[in-house]
Amino acid sequence: MDIRTSFAAQTYAKARPATQPAPDAAGPAGASGGFAQALGSFADTLNAGETTVKAAMTGGADPHALVEALAASELAVETAVTLRDKVVEAYQEILRMPV
Repeated sequence: MDIRTSFAAQTYAKARPATQPAPDAAGPAGASGGFAQALGSFADTLNAGETTVKAAMTGGADPHALVEALAASELAVETAVTLRDKVVEAYQEILRMPV
């Protein structure tokens, strides 16, 4: 096990933010490509909402745009939570299957 500080710094530098999908060698084709595309769309929606909120706080966006951005962000988060719940439910069903 290598515990050098330079190794830790290199590993940290290679790390990516959690909202960015991992680069996929297979490309956008297939199920993993669709998931990566959906994750990227989710991150873009949240970033656009944050940008609009910041602009509204400084007086650069109208209230209508702020409400639209917040509604889009809320819908994206609710969709992600629903998807997570379905995945957990499916996993629990698999665990209950007799072997």
